[in-house]
Order: sequence, then structure tokens, then C-alpha cells
Amino acid sequence: DEQLQMVQLLMEHALAARERDRDAAAARIKERGVVILRNTFDADRVSGWNEWLMDYVARNSYFDRQKEKEGMDKYFDNLSSSRPQIFGLYWSRPQMEARTSEELATARRWLNRLWRFNSENGAEFDPDRECLYADRLRQREPGDDTLGLSPHVDGGSVERWIEPGYQQVYRHLLSGDIAAYDPFDAAFRTSTREIPSPAVCSMFRTYQGWTALSRQGPGDGTLNIVPIANAMAWVILRALQDDIAEDDLCGAAPSRALTISETYHAKLLRAYVPIPVVEPGDTVWWHPDVIHGVEDKHTGTGYSNVMYIGAAPACEKNDRFLAKQKKAFEAGESSPDFAAENYEVDFDGRFTPDMLSPLGRIQMGYGD
Repeated sequence: DEQLQMVQLLMEHALAARERDRDAAAARIKERGVVILRNTFDADRVSGWNEWLMDYVARNSYFDRQKEKEGMDKYFDNLSSSRPQIFGLYWSRPQMEARTSEELATARRWLNRLWRFNSENGAEFDPDRECLYADRLRQREPGDDTLGLSPHVDGGSVERWIEPGYQQVYRHLLSGDIAAYDPFDAAFRTSTREIPSPAVCSMFRTYQGWTALSRQGPGDGTLNIVPIANAMAWVILRALQDDIAEDDLCGAAPSRALTISETYHAKLLRAYVPIPVVEPGDTVWWHPDVIHGVEDKHTGTGYSNVMYIGAAPACEKNDRFLAKQKKAFEAGESSPDFAAENYEVDFDGRFTPDMLSPLGRIQMGYGD
């Protein structure tokens, strides 16, 4: 049962564990590519954030505004399911407080150091300095059976085969030395160039992730995942087999999520499982190459709510993005990686630069 083998750690235990235990946990994370950090945030604090966000959406008439902007976000058009209840909101107080918190700073430093960040090119990134990446919210209502997200990988589709930086990332696979491939080797990963498109991440992330705002688990319309860190090796090589046309990469399309389908990847999808039950304040982290999606049906009884917050350590690529993102933050516009829906320009309660903590100013690129 792949689900039972997912790595689950109490936040305080992960950081304070003896070296032997930390090494064992690191080895399991590198094998599975996903980890749940329990009790990252105090549950009462997170419940307050959840209530605040529900009110933020309601008092600013988000749904009325959404009707005017339908069709702007096309990133998931090629996936079999409809788009889940993801909100194009980036600058609410709870999102910014969580992103710039000491709790997440500590967690991300620990997680970043599971990577091999010193390569033949020098230091690929600084594991101890985080760059803030503004992502969205999910508020999925109970009973919803129309919305979901099929298995996919973010952060580049056809680029993984044709872009020079990605070719270096997967150099061992493409040269036939499969055993030498290490998904946690950061060499060349900060040099990749994605095809510009709304919702294609142009930052380097060591982990995608989210913070649970509500209790959720199997059947609650939440995260499904293939907990195999090196599954991308199979995806890359599958597209190069003789039964795939020379002008096809197993259905990969530019400027879209990389689709993982039963047609080409059925063996991998045998390991596609829901995450275990998580509580408010738990955080979930997965390697950027890990296959994931969202359940089609929400058969639970409560909202399935999360804030998408990953890890993007400081590097030249990420620092360049901060300069663009900072302007969007100051204007209340959508994060530059996403469709320019710009809901929050005049939202009541939007977080503004003067509210940043000293740590938040560094993470947003305002300097020390």
C-alpha cells in the first residue's frame, strides 16, 4: 500500500530528532518524493486563517467577479477533469502571514538541505534563504462531484525533452546511465527556461506544497499523488520508445501541465493514491517532478481548503522573478506566473508592503 508508506513526521520531531533518525527520514523522503509535516502551525491559528479567508472571498464578491473573467486561465485545459475550486487570490493576510512565518522558514531550510545543492557549477541555490512565491487558494465545498484535476506534473511539459537546461537535468537518463539519475541533484535545475504561459511556474522550487486549512483526506476531494521520487525517469524515457511517434511526447503540449495518462503511463498510475488524513496546520510537500492531482469527487462533509505554499530557495533565477512579483504585490495584481485576473486590486483586507515583517521583506526581495 503506497499510501501507508508516505513519509509523515511531526514537525518538532523532524527538526529535533537525533542525527540517525534525521538521516533515515531523509532517505525515505528522497525515495518517496513527498512528506507530510504534522503540526507545522498551531491548529487554532489556522482555523482563524480559514475563517478569515472564507470571509475575504465573500465580502469582496469574488464569485461575481469571477464570472467576468472566465476563460482567462487555460493552464489545465488539456486535463480530463474540470478545473478545481482554486481561487485566483495571492495577497490575503493569512497567505502572507503563513508564507513569511518562522515556522515555514524553519521547515523549508530543513527540506532544502535534503537536496544536493552544490554541483560542478558551484552552489545552485542558498538553502537557508527563501524567496516568496505567491500561489493560490483551494476552497472545495462538500458534495462537489464535477471538479477535479487529473494526474500531471507542473513546471514544464515539452521543455523537459527539448530545452537545453532540462536536457542537462536529465542528462543521465538521456545518455543511458539511468542509475546515475538523482531527482534531488539540483545541478542545472536553476538554469531551465520554461515556455511563458499563465500558471507555468517560472521559479525554481525544491518542493511544491500546501498548508491544510481544514481536515481532509481520502474522499474529500484533495491531493492524490504517485509517491515515487524518480518516476520522472520513466516519463522521460517512455516518450522515446518505438511505439511513440517522433513528433509526439506522450501527449505533452507546450504551455500546459504535463499530462500523465492511462494511455502512456498506466504502470505508474497504479501507484496513484490519496494522501492520508491531514489536520489544520499540517503541511504537505512534494518534489517538483512528482506526479499529482486532485480527486474528481468530494464525498466528505466539510470544506477541503488549502493555501498553496511551496519552497523556492534563493538563486539567480528566483531573484529575477522576485523583481516582477514585487511590482504585482505592490499593485495588488495577480502573481506574474498566473492569468492576469487581478481580482485583488481593490479588495478590502488585502495585505500590503507596509505589513511585511523583516523576514518577509527579505523573502519578497526588498533587501535586509
